[in-house]
Amino acid sequence: MEQFSRWGALCRCEPAAEWLRIWSDLGKSPHTIAAYGRGLEEFLGFCERARLDPREVKRGDVASYVRELMTRPHRNGVNVVSMDSGAGLSNATLQQRLVPVRLFYDFLAEEGVRDSNPVGRGRYAAGRGGQGSARGLVPRQEKLPWIPAESEWLRFLQAVGGEPSRNKLMLALAYDAALRREELCALRTDDLDPAHRMLRVRAETTKNRRERAVPYSAATGQLLGEYLRHRATISRERGPLFLSESRRNLADPLTLWTWSKVVRRLALAAEVPRFSTHTTRHLCLTDLARAGWEIHAIATFAGHRSTETTMRYIHLSGRDLSERLSSAMAEVHTLRVSALAGSTP
Repeated sequence: MEQFSRWGALCRCEPAAEWLRIWSDLGKSPHTIAAYGRGLEEFLGFCERARLDPREVKRGDVASYVRELMTRPHRNGVNVVSMDSGAGLSNATLQQRLVPVRLFYDFLAEEGVRDSNPVGRGRYAAGRGGQGSARGLVPRQEKLPWIPAESEWLRFLQAVGGEPSRNKLMLALAYDAALRREELCALRTDDLDPAHRMLRVRAETTKNRRERAVPYSAATGQLLGEYLRHRATISRERGPLFLSESRRNLADPLTLWTWSKVVRRLALAAEVPRFSTHTTRHLCLTDLARAGWEIHAIATFAGHRSTETTMRYIHLSGRDLSERLSSAMAEVHTLRVSALAGSTP
């Protein structure tokens, strides 16, 4: 219970604390546990304010919680409004807030505490031709990943120019190998194969727990050599590749939050505020799609379990549309030329 003591409402609800303890015992990453804990703490706080017993919550009560989230002022001020939600929280954030609540009620249903889950995954809705669809409590909006325009990318690179070797290498690997933030920060010295310029992404650091090996470029290899020489001046111990260089945490593993702050600082300096730690991954996969890589090759490179996720980058690259347009225009061109030739006296 001590490990969850920072979440008061959660600790006061024994089933919730037990549920989170089970996830922890099953080996979920500390970041996932923290995200689940924060999300459930927020919901349980709402239940306490509304004087609701979490074990007896109904779908209407969950809807009231969603309404509160959607009307809650944005932490950065009342003038900051997300385009996709019309409120202070984006659609994606609303979905994330509901995930731990839904999983908690799955647990209560499995334990026989409840008969059903008030946070359903959707309900059947009849459509034309007998086709149906599942509609969730909050309609899910699917948006294409954002990638910077070429001018924005060049501005970002200019901001990176004066950075230390560690930050340059991290950005290069994040793009070269399409790494997620967690995968990048968790790299170890023994994950690298400089002789073959290969990188091992360990299963325990990935989103879907599937290990993969990816290559990196010669330019990134040069940055790696520079950083390893610099790293040796901080620590010669094998282990985490990227180390903190602050006086307070010298030689400690670099945290996710520190890396996020680095990228945020560079994004603001380049006047590209939408640039995040995930942007390099989006840009890499889109570039691969533009280069004509097959969808299954991109999915393997990215570590996607399903090619449906990979298709977002194919669409973003405009490759399919471009190929279809070129094919269609070629046919039109042939027809027009044939018609002109036939009309020649």
